[in-house]
Amino acid sequence: MAPPMIEAIGLSKFYGDFAAIRDVTFSVPQGQVAAFLGPNGAGKSTTMKILTGYLAPSAGQARIAGLDVNGNRIAAAERLGYLPENGPLYPEMTPLELLKFFGRARGLSGARLRDRIEAVTALCGLAPVLEKSIRKLSRGYRQRVGMAQVLLHEPDVLIMDEPTSGLDPNQVREVRQTIRELGRTKTILLSTHILQEVEAMADRIIFIDRGRIVFDGTPEEMKAGYASLEEAFHALTRGEAEDRKPCAPGAA
Repeated sequence: MAPPMIEAIGLSKFYGDFAAIRDVTFSVPQGQVAAFLGPNGAGKSTTMKILTGYLAPSAGQARIAGLDVNGNRIAAAERLGYLPENGPLYPEMTPLELLKFFGRARGLSGARLRDRIEAVTALCGLAPVLEKSIRKLSRGYRQRVGMAQVLLHEPDVLIMDEPTSGLDPNQVREVRQTIRELGRTKTILLSTHILQEVEAMADRIIFIDRGRIVFDGTPEEMKAGYASLEEAFHALTRGEAEDRKPCAPGAA
């Protein structure tokens, strides 16, 4: 069985008496694309920020490629690529300048840096805009620049928050294809509100509601007994699917 590359082990995050998440436990093995679903305010962003080291948990442990994110932040970051929704870019730079900047920050230089920039430029279709100001790029191209930056250091694990947000249908199709290709060799956890994307890209669904995992299984298992994933989503968030036990944490 493939080793776990993303692990949430009893994660909780409290703000005073409020629990943003409570005892969140799951793992994602190498080579799997997992969709992280749930309504707004359910705890998706909190969980993803803890997994990527941007937040410290109140309890529990997050691991990337077996590395404790809190105890080995830099080593874990070397194995991880994180694409937040509306990720920050430097608008005064060109994509080429930005990739060089982040590449050097990641310790790349010389021929290695040139090779990686060439590879992510081709993968993300950036050649037509490589030397244009990011400020002047469309939202779709900005998203591609963000993805190229995330892939630059060849991470084993990708965590993406709404990777197709704001893209037109052609751009969405291209991003889906890229994620499917990446999922053959990398471990991917993506958050999305678009259920068609889940069916198109994900091997597995991890569903969180009110700070707790309420389902962990395949898209087919989540949809069983319902006309669509949308109906299953509504049932899970209304508590009408409590008799449908989620898989054991970490199960595929």
